[in-house]
Amino acid sequence: MRNVWIVLLVVLSVSGCGYNTLQSKDEQLKSSWSEVLNQYQRRADLVPNLVDTVKAYAAHEKGVLVDVTRARARVGGLQARPEMLNDPAAFAKFQAAQSQLSGALSRLLVVTENYPQLKADTGFRDLQAQLEGTENRIAVARNRYIKAVQDYNITVRSFPSNLTALALGYKVKPNFALENEKALSTAPRVDFGASGTPAAAQGSSQ
Repeated sequence: MRNVWIVLLVVLSVSGCGYNTLQSKDEQLKSSWSEVLNQYQRRADLVPNLVDTVKAYAAHEKGVLVDVTRARARVGGLQARPEMLNDPAAFAKFQAAQSQLSGALSRLLVVTENYPQLKADTGFRDLQAQLEGTENRIAVARNRYIKAVQDYNITVRSFPSNLTALALGYKVKPNFALENEKALSTAPRVDFGASGTPAAAQGSSQ
């Protein structure tokens, strides 16, 4: 512990040690992350009403509805604590859960194209508009977070601020992997048999 304080005193004595910059970048990162969480929560809050509205017109699309409900439950089961930003594995798990929900919602919206009455429903149109707006806000918030992490990580790695970061315990943060955030956009394929009930739905949970 004594050695840490010695290093800290030496670092702080160096002109331009980066202490204030680290504080600024860290606060910016936390603020950006909070906005990402807020927008993801906004989307999750829309899901129950969206599922109920679709069910009223397309109750037999059970597989797709179940997928969305389960994906939302996975998202809700993850606690996005501040410590997650220091845990790449937890961050990746959070990202995967959000990506699954994105994919499930995409498949649900594809299915709704087959139901003119549903598409004409005022409540559904309102929910769809809210969802589209929220997805746009998520994209903006994630881009800001990505930029904030990049700026923060550069500061943590650069000399002499890297010495200050080491002394104070600041570490590189994980970032979104954009290729893993793409929605699973494969449309569900429902095979209606002679009974008029769906035999299978591609992409639905078993």
